[in-house]
Amino acid sequence: MKVFSGRSNLPLAQRICRQLDMVPGAAEVREFADGEIRINISESVRGSDAFVVQATHPPAENLLELLLMLDALKRASAERVTAVIPYFGYARQDRKDEPRVPLSAKLIANLMVRAGADRILAVELHAEQIQGFFDIPVDHLYSTPIFIDCFARIDKQNLVVVAPDAGRANRARGFARRLGTDIPIAIVDKRRASPNKAEVANVVGEVAGLDALIYDDMIDTGGTLVGAAEALIGQGARSVVAVATHGVLSAPCVERIAASHLSRVVITDTIDLKPEHKNDKIEVLSVAPLLAEAILRIHRGDSVSSLFV
Repeated sequence: MKVFSGRSNLPLAQRICRQLDMVPGAAEVREFADGEIRINISESVRGSDAFVVQATHPPAENLLELLLMLDALKRASAERVTAVIPYFGYARQDRKDEPRVPLSAKLIANLMVRAGADRILAVELHAEQIQGFFDIPVDHLYSTPIFIDCFARIDKQNLVVVAPDAGRANRARGFARRLGTDIPIAIVDKRRASPNKAEVANVVGEVAGLDALIYDDMIDTGGTLVGAAEALIGQGARSVVAVATHGVLSAPCVERIAASHLSRVVITDTIDLKPEHKNDKIEVLSVAPLLAEAILRIHRGDSVSSLFV
């Protein structure tokens, strides 16, 4: 087994290798003078079980690095190549909901398979149906166990789990059930006028006098999250905490969080947190133990289904 990494999230790849008690695979990733990416796998991988850790958030070079590394490993006669994708970018256009738009998630899936991926290991896809865009096995992990451990010891007597929109209701309900059998849920009813712009119309469910815990898959500009927090406080919630797997944190997200009613925002390290994004309200948990366990089970041929929670 060999674990390689592109440059999108080297700290996470190093944490995964420490969990596996192994040295990261030797690979040279650099640019030619014109900016074109150059990949060189610096050790033999013939007959190996190779894993490539690379998130594919913008810039597009992150995706291209992954494709080039998959191709290089396949052409170097690796027995099996698994793309380990902590954050699957270009996933928000996963259906043709208006004329003349691409199915970007399907296109990216095709590119990865064509580049040489034999298997995909991803964390918290934006939509479950993206698994069906691949013609190879996909192991889809959720960050729920990490957040459950984080909030296991909080007072659940006055807790309500909040879905930021109707599409997240099922995941929020599952999260609430794992936190405690009697924890209620509420749903924020929002209207999306355009990409990255949404208005909160109403809060469905009782939140007055309760501590609200918003459960989402990603935080991008933070507009929806901050608007939901304001609506919850307006409906009488005592406090608002948010958890989200992927901290995209596009500008001006960090400033919005700092000035909002949110008392705490918990994300994971699927995307490396930039120094300028660090904030007293933002806490980062690591998915390295989860990914390391999944990698080990895939390599050994053991069941990964117990991690699908």
